[in-house]
Amino acid sequence: MNVAEPLQLLGGLSPELFMKRHWQKKPLLVKNAIANFKPLLDRGELFELAARDDVQARMVVQTPGDASGKASAQASAKAPAWQFRHGPFERRAFPALKQPGWTLLLQGVDLHHDGIHALMNQFRFVPDARLDDLMISYASDGGGVGPHFDSYDVFLLQAHGRRKWRISRQKDLSLQPDVPLKILANFVPEEEFVLEPGDMLYLPPGYAHDGIAMGECMTYSIGFRQPNRGELARELLQRLAEDAQDAVGEATYKDPKQPAVAQPGEIPAQMVEFARDALQAALSDPDALGRAMGEYLTEPKANVWFDPADTDEAQAQDLPVGQLRLDRRTKMMFDARHIFINGESFRAGGRDATLMRRLCDQRFLSPQDVARTSTEARSLLATWREAGWLHGT
Repeated sequence: MNVAEPLQLLGGLSPELFMKRHWQKKPLLVKNAIANFKPLLDRGELFELAARDDVQARMVVQTPGDASGKASAQASAKAPAWQFRHGPFERRAFPALKQPGWTLLLQGVDLHHDGIHALMNQFRFVPDARLDDLMISYASDGGGVGPHFDSYDVFLLQAHGRRKWRISRQKDLSLQPDVPLKILANFVPEEEFVLEPGDMLYLPPGYAHDGIAMGECMTYSIGFRQPNRGELARELLQRLAEDAQDAVGEATYKDPKQPAVAQPGEIPAQMVEFARDALQAALSDPDALGRAMGEYLTEPKANVWFDPADTDEAQAQDLPVGQLRLDRRTKMMFDARHIFINGESFRAGGRDATLMRRLCDQRFLSPQDVARTSTEARSLLATWREAGWLHGT
């Protein structure tokens, strides 16, 4: 991607300018970001996806009340203002299509539909390490999830119908108590927009917003992962711990000069030093942290699995004559010394590294590129093909 080229998707801004001016800084409204846009999945196809075990589906039903989601006193006495349920959902579980105020949320639709995956790839001017997934929100008239804020960047692309968005830079992010959703208690909108098909709104993290369907509508949300320090430290330490035995060896603690003690409850200082040395040894490999990071960032989500190639092992070792393309569910990244794919890491150098990085960036290799790979790299590609991580065309 040429990051200096202006894009209609970004309202005539280049990805380079968008990242400098708006990313994690301020919203951007783009009218007609995608011309003549039509939803890539119709309502029936969304409902079919919602019934599957491998799709994360949620439903939000709002009881009668005002547009802010606050039910009237009479309605509050009969039922809570909001109802929230997890899928999968059979068709009979959905409210009537004419019933106002309900929403179906389908997470990670890019994993299940090639067209949705291709749409999400238009946002790869942001590193893959940050790009998370595409969620589809289907709503009946008045539907929404209440005023809230996200801890991550999001592009809100209107796919069908119209949705009114109210946004605010407010600092008060306190939440309503005793509600199954994280709904802001004191939402004070500052701006209001109505998005029609093809329009898009970018919001940085922490920006309060409330989307209300104006008739039946669908919104595509392109979201980005933003792990906090605690989560990242926990994940990396767990992965480093798995390799710790090899890194530090089998040496055991020895204390031939340990004197008799009058306070046996005190931990010996030299035992603490022994533990410190063990941790330093575990981190002595300069590639250890980067390797753990790459494996973590490419680990498939729990509800993702691959369909192995329908071929025996001998045939699988022969790559097809043609293009190789990553499966839409495959996560592949690289650093200066490694290639990472679906939670695994491989050392790479020379021409093979160049070609593997090209596969990461393009998500495909041309027949000419495949022909230039070494015997070892071709064997690795064949193994990935057999596992269903990539496919020949």
